[in-house]
Amino acid sequence: VQLQASGGGLVQAGDSLRLSCAASGLPFSNYGMGWFRQAPGKEREFVAAVGRSGVITHYPDSLKGRFTISRDNAKSTVFLLMNSLKPEDTAVYYCAAARYYTSSESPATYDYWGQGTLVTVSS
Repeated sequence: VQLQASGGGLVQAGDSLRLSCAASGLPFSNYGMGWFRQAPGKEREFVAAVGRSGVITHYPDSLKGRFTISRDNAKSTVFLLMNSLKPEDTAVYYCAAARYYTSSESPATYDYWGQGTLVTVSS
């Protein structure tokens, strides 16, 4: 199983960025997908999750309205659109796949993890 995250980079505050995570080696439509992030010196933080069909989504209150998760099961890819980025959004962003949970915010419920993509937001 491989989860390949991409799309990170250096942006300015207020910009938008879309991350992608391409999955292979698993029946993608059978997995709930999530995004997490980890800033230097901080714990991994839940960012967004989407159910198997893409209808159910879940966000922490702090990110609702700015971040949008979506998926394309035909392409085995999950996306994270981030708008109005802030310097505090700077982190490594990880995608993850959960076989038995949909739209979960707990890292322990995810079975597979990608390698992460770095997002840096300058002020």
